[in-house]
Amino acid sequence: MNFVTILGLAAASFTTFSFLPQVLKTWQTKSAGDLSLSTFSIFCVGVFLWLVYGVLIADLPVILANAVTFILSLTVIGQALIYRKPRPKL
Repeated sequence: MNFVTILGLAAASFTTFSFLPQVLKTWQTKSAGDLSLSTFSIFCVGVFLWLVYGVLIADLPVILANAVTFILSLTVIGQALIYRKPRPKL
């Protein structure tokens, strides 16, 4: 591996694993009331497109980062759907 690939993998690691604290906090508190489902959904679509792009250009840092980020983001969305509280009827 060359320096550019190592740099890409390092950058990808930091940005990807920045989602891990949110996944863990949501899981531990069983609460996702403050999360925006629309934001995470749009983000997931973008990450999926980056993953497809990475596969098409065969770029390992792009593929790995976006595959893991996609999984973590879907986990947050899943938790938000499971832990959301029903809105009170007025």
